[in-house]
Amino acid sequence: MLIVDVEGSGTEYNVHSIVSIGAIDFNNPDNRFYGECKIWDGAHIMDGALAVNGFTEAEILDETKMTEGELVTQFLEWSEHLGDKTIVGQNPSFDRDFLRAAAFRAHLSWMLAYRTLDTHTMCYMHMIKRGLKPPIDPQHKRSALDLDAVLNYCGIPEEPKPHNALTGALSHAEVTSRLLYDKPLLAEFSHLPIPWL
Repeated sequence: MLIVDVEGSGTEYNVHSIVSIGAIDFNNPDNRFYGECKIWDGAHIMDGALAVNGFTEAEILDETKMTEGELVTQFLEWSEHLGDKTIVGQNPSFDRDFLRAAAFRAHLSWMLAYRTLDTHTMCYMHMIKRGLKPPIDPQHKRSALDLDAVLNYCGIPEEPKPHNALTGALSHAEVTSRLLYDKPLLAEFSHLPIPWL
């Protein structure tokens, strides 16, 4: 599995840009990828997006940084030889769609699968199978299993703020291992027990 987390200048892949990519090869978790880029010319910057990922406007406009196209090229080259390139993450369609749009903007071939695995769904199912009721957001009347709730359920503290793409990918990898295999994956989390064992 290809654990991936993308940070962007907003939430819409057609008008916003990637600003960083973090990824881990689940089958070889020491094989990691992280990179940052400037936004593509004309990309929008969404109010609040930078507060989430911690970048400043000056950082994402920095002309000394690689382009979005160069970053996605490096990422695709890094992932080329992975044995399983199924994208996994929290809301992974967001990451997949940003990566795919960036590849198309750079006139690159897109070889990653459309199908993804979502840690939200894994956690929801895990709770149901244990006889637990997944939390519901009372205002919006939908699942309240955001990444921090999934982390907490798996015995892991909330992700540090601001959100970092590699930290996100590490979190997704660890909860995936705990939810699917009942075992820790990464040394960074090995001291934290799995609550249901």
